Amino acid sequence: MKYFELTIQINPYSEAASDVLAALLADAGCEAFVPTATGLKAYIQQTLFDGDVIRAAIDASPLPVSITYERTEAPDENWNATWEAEHHFQPVTLPNGEQLQIVPRQAFGSGEHQTTRMMLQLLAGLDLHGCTMIDAGCGTGILALAALTMGAAHVVAYDIDEWSIRNTTDNFAANGWSADDTSTCRLLLGDARVLQDVTAVDVITANINLNILLKDLPTFVSHLTEGGHLLLSGFLGNDTKPLTEQAYTLGIILRETLVDGEWRALHFQKT
Repeated sequence: MKYFELTIQINPYSEAASDVLAALLADAGCEAFVPTATGLKAYIQQTLFDGDVIRAAIDASPLPVSITYERTEAPDENWNATWEAEHHFQPVTLPNGEQLQIVPRQAFGSGEHQTTRMMLQLLAGLDLHGCTMIDAGCGTGILALAALTMGAAHVVAYDIDEWSIRNTTDNFAANGWSADDTSTCRLLLGDARVLQDVTAVDVITANINLNILLKDLPTFVSHLTEGGHLLLSGFLGNDTKPLTEQAYTLGIILRETLVDGEWRALHFQKT
């Protein structure tokens, strides 16, 4: 599989700007990211590369920085294996003390990013024993795995990227769970439309970007049981207002807001 390497310069550089840009580029099709002293390198399949889409993702950054990039053809090699070899991840310790082995082949999902940490914190605040859950945009599968480890009975996890489903499958196996065991988990490839035949659940997690959250919020609410919990992250502080306004029209109540740097997480409940 042929890849392009995008060498991206951020001026002035900050970790927050790099995190935001990686999230935007992930939505534009980039698969792996390597931080540098002045920005980051991103890798995208050549067949998926669209210069206008990449430029639009860069221009969508809300932070006051200048961003430029150069595109080169990446050498033929297993980028996932190379990236994993250069990043030695420690086990992720959940708030209940349990540990997960997570190898993230993308910007988020290692348990280290602020949004993931906040989502794990919100999950830990719920009694998940015997609960059912949907993990929207599962990425590495860390939230689905955390929920099962905390006592959830069944999780439906989906993502629009086939690569993310493979990553989730691998991480399930690394933690002693089988993604083929439909009695505990269903992995689905696609967007929120894959939920058409999924019954209402007790908890929904979605750590994805603002536009997708706003578009899919009605679907999420319709798939919650009465009293069910909706946990959202993946957006910046300025983005909380449109989410809370739409949530109000859908009849769900904001229970908690978490803040970690530029990032936010919201806990809603259906009444």
